[in-house]
Amino acid sequence: MKILSKPLATLAAALALAACGPQEPTTTETPAAHEDVRPEADRTPYALDAAFAKAGADFGVPADLLKAISYTETRWEMVQGHEEFEGMPAAYGLMALRGEKLSEGARLAGVSEEAVRTQPEANIRAAAALLSSYASELKVDGADLGAWAPAAAKFSGIDNAEAQAQYIHQGVYDILRKGAVAQTPMGELAVSLMPSEVQAKFASPGVVRSMSTDYAPAIWRASPNYNARPAGTDISMVVIHTCEGGYSGCWSWLANSSAGASAHYVVNESGSEITQLVREASRAWHVAASYSCSLNGSVMCGLNGSSVNNFSVGIEHGGYASQSSFPAGQIEASAKLTCDITKSQGIVRDSYHIVAHGRLQPANRTDPGPNWPWSSYISKVKGYCGDGGTTPPPTTGLVIDNNNAVNDSTKGYISLTGAWTATSGTAGYYGSNYLYAATAPVSEPATYFFYLPAAATKTIDARWTSGTNRSAAAPYVIVNASGTTLATVHKNQQTGGGAWNTLGTWSFPAGWNKVQLSRWAPEGYVVVADAIQVR
Repeated sequence: MKILSKPLATLAAALALAACGPQEPTTTETPAAHEDVRPEADRTPYALDAAFAKAGADFGVPADLLKAISYTETRWEMVQGHEEFEGMPAAYGLMALRGEKLSEGARLAGVSEEAVRTQPEANIRAAAALLSSYASELKVDGADLGAWAPAAAKFSGIDNAEAQAQYIHQGVYDILRKGAVAQTPMGELAVSLMPSEVQAKFASPGVVRSMSTDYAPAIWRASPNYNARPAGTDISMVVIHTCEGGYSGCWSWLANSSAGASAHYVVNESGSEITQLVREASRAWHVAASYSCSLNGSVMCGLNGSSVNNFSVGIEHGGYASQSSFPAGQIEASAKLTCDITKSQGIVRDSYHIVAHGRLQPANRTDPGPNWPWSSYISKVKGYCGDGGTTPPPTTGLVIDNNNAVNDSTKGYISLTGAWTATSGTAGYYGSNYLYAATAPVSEPATYFFYLPAAATKTIDARWTSGTNRSAAAPYVIVNASGTTLATVHKNQQTGGGAWNTLGTWSFPAGWNKVQLSRWAPEGYVVVADAIQVR
């Protein structure tokens, strides 16, 4: 689903909202002069606060709990159901209801199953009715938000105790403590979840996990669902999947012997955790199709008829094929992982050897969906592997942030003209947040000033967060202390997010030089001012 959000009226208003917690929808909006509201997904075209409040009141469930579960499950998106694993029904709607839970929730709420699949209000009401029934069954103290944790755990459908605890403590109750906000396309409040001091009354199993021996950052959680690769088979492909659900439920399902499916790795939504389930040397069960080179650019045709699992490594990602974008942190973590796999296994780094599940199994799979950022993803993989991609230069010089509170004003600061809005919405920003403004036939720049005590030749790098609503020609104007424009550099902010991107190298005189990010670019997009580096 494509989602828009409108900039707040003023920077001060945006900062006031930011104090409530993360606030930005995602980054794949239809081209419009808008930006998002939260870490990578707090945005929705629907005004949902009233729907959450009414469902909560009607069924005796805390509205904030409903909001937090919806955020954890779908980042407040109306997901469209797709099956990824045999035996796990497709999830639908804001609350990711699936299978018998969808049917039972519809019955308890007195709405049709079709309405639950397609209508936000009905989806929320079905979930509220289910949670209410679980609370009665578990004898939950309805006035104690922390006591609702067991009902939320049951709602998740997760059986594994460790994964349940992760879902509760690092998912639902984590967002309850942090808070989040979303806007509608018209800039109105859609969902407001204020931060809370609540603690979940839910035990953690205290499992001690070892780390992967294939990929050091990954946690080892063994799945029994694997076998040996055919003798003499070379690993020659990485297959990208989405779980069609959240991370905790995904890895726990694939670690279950009755699932009949597995993957080598699962990457969580923020990119902060990766699970390995099957050794790369072994054959995981992640693609239920034989290879046909006609689906894949007529490459590796000698493998036609062979199971894709024989020669591939599978990476699942928490999320859905229908979601409007993927968090920058998840993309970064996945690209680093894929680089490591391709290096250790000698896999070619291109779009025929790093491939979508849906391309190889088109009859009944679509993941990772139309909004997976393939071009920038493969470029990042190549960059991390050092073969011509987008490896960012390190922080080596003076950094000037978009937030003057962290700048040394004797060395550098930012000055704003026009309507710029602060947000922490899309991951990958430098510091605490970043700024955005709609493109328009006006300059009204964000101007980064930097002071040089003596003339010097300096390289300028810039950072932004990426998304398809960003300008593909964001104009950076380089002006020296004498007021002479040295260059105008146009950068594609739809890619290269969360990294230092070099603008160029120039000779500057002593004094206050500046880099201006102008809004004067083709309309229908936004430009993002995060930070610059002078080195």
